[in-house]
Amino acid sequence: MNRYLIVMLAAAFVGSTLYAQSDNPLSTEVKGAYTNIKNNVLKAADKMSEENYGFKATAEVQTFGQRIAHIADANMRTCAALKGEQKNLGAATKTTKADLMAALKESFAYCDGVYDSMTDADAMKIVSTGRGQRSKLAALWGIVSHDNEVYGTITVYMRLKGVVPPSSEGK
Repeated sequence: MNRYLIVMLAAAFVGSTLYAQSDNPLSTEVKGAYTNIKNNVLKAADKMSEENYGFKATAEVQTFGQRIAHIADANMRTCAALKGEQKNLGAATKTTKADLMAALKESFAYCDGVYDSMTDADAMKIVSTGRGQRSKLAALWGIVSHDNEVYGTITVYMRLKGVVPPSSEGK
């Protein structure tokens, strides 16, 4: 919970300075961070070959495909909660790259609507999530934080298979 508070406070400071020209600086800031990680995750999922969707870095961890499914299911669950809905993609039951890519894209498309419609006033409302009562802004930053965390793990999988992660391309 402390890291979310730190992220929210940092977002408030950065949002108030960098996005002062916006009518909704906090919502604009979190949407920018979300768009960045969304693009990296989608590109990473696309770059990894079908045969490597079953790859595990070690026997104890999930496959690359399971990590992609985890992002899709978590995104949908959280964004649905923000809309007062309950939705589950069931991405965890999918195994092919095509099916997992479709689920991932669906989760991001659904979340796009949530991020696009969010205002700073709406972002301060308290909602029930899997992590308890939180502001919508905290939940939005939670998605960004979670997706970045999982992206960090899948980049290791990519490197182990000789694939350059999207965030490292051209560096």
